[in-house]
Parts: sequence; C-alpha cells; structure tokens
Amino acid sequence: MIISNTQQLVDQVITSRRSIRAFLPTAVGHEDIRALLEVAARAPSGSNTQPWKVYVVTGDKLKQLSNCILTAHNDADLAKSHQEEYNYYPVKWIAPYLERRRKVGWDLYSLLGLGRENKQGMHAQHGRNYAFFDAPVGLIFTIDRVMEQGSWLDYGMFLQNVMLAARARGLDTCPQAAFTQYHQLISEVLSLPGNEMLVCGMSLGYADTSKIENTLLTDRASVDEFVQFVE
Repeated sequence: MIISNTQQLVDQVITSRRSIRAFLPTAVGHEDIRALLEVAARAPSGSNTQPWKVYVVTGDKLKQLSNCILTAHNDADLAKSHQEEYNYYPVKWIAPYLERRRKVGWDLYSLLGLGRENKQGMHAQHGRNYAFFDAPVGLIFTIDRVMEQGSWLDYGMFLQNVMLAARARGLDTCPQAAFTQYHQLISEVLSLPGNEMLVCGMSLGYADTSKIENTLLTDRASVDEFVQFVE
C-alpha cells in the first residue's frame, strides 16, 4: 500500500495526540475555538441527533470554577459528599485493565518524583485536573438526560474529533473524567439547566514542553492483542 501525504498527515495528527498535563498561559482565540468545534461537529451520530453541548470556559469564570472545585477537593469531608452521577470506570477492576491503570498512574508519579508514600503529593497532582493544568481554556461537555447509551457512543466520536482538530491546529488537550465527581458544583457555577448531565471536562491550550509530565508516553496494546480476522 502506498501511503499518501494526506494519510501521513492524518496519522501524524492521531499519533501525536497526547493527554497534556501542563499548559502555557498563551491565550487561544475564540474564533480558533469556534473553528475547531465546527470541524469536530462533523462527527457521526445516530439519526444525526448530534447529542453534544459544549461550554467554553475562560478568564474569570474559569478561575471561579477551578477555585470552587479545588476548595471541595482539598477538604476531605466535603470531597466525600460529592459523588459521580455515572460510573466512568468499572465497579470491579479485572486484568488487564487494572494493570494498565496502575501503570499509567505510577509512570506519571515517577516522572514527578512522587513515591507511593507521598499521598499529599499525589493528592496535589490529582488536584491539578481542577486547575485545568493551567490551560487558558476549559471545555465542559454535557448531554441531555433523555439520551441513551448509543448517544454516549456518538459523544465519544465527537470528543475525539475535538482533540484531533485541536492537534491539527498546534493545540493540545487533556480529556478529564475527574470532573464528573463535582458535577453539582459545575452545574451551579455555570448555571447548567437541569436536563443536562455532565459528560466530562477537557483542558485546551498550548503544551508547556518544559514540564516533565508532558514527556509521558503511554503504551498501547499491539494489534494482535485486540484484533481477530474472521474469514
């Protein structure tokens, strides 16, 4: 098979996408954000339902949202009072998913010099999620509560498009399920209507390449591990 320039560019955008955990303060223009979201909205969805809704949070409102969540995160009793509205992760972990989860966690903490005994340091690093890793743009994604499981599959394709459209423009992202625990606070700060359910958050901006956490490269299983050709 001959690889065309277009194929090479598409492959490069996909394979260069990573979850960035430290951003520069460099602003991202509203028109640039609108453009990448317009491209991302070409994602397929069942019967063209387009179940996504996006809140682009910047400036003082972004700081307010971050401070509100961090206040809860740093108060153990208050944090316990906030629960996810849906299970992003399995209730019971099994192989190989548990091992993969542990590896990426410890790989990140090792880069940051955080040992297993440093619970305070790990807590602070987890809290970086709620500061959007210092990104100038926070994206909050919601879905109408009437939508069912199929629409969540559609939503995943939209989220991937957002990240790839950003990457093609020299921007970086970090999709974050961590926000789901604090859906009530997010709803209050952003005045979300009651029919909307939080899907996840995402940091958007320019990667700070001087930060060691951004050197993390996660493993992927080989094709032979997850593909079976049936003839």
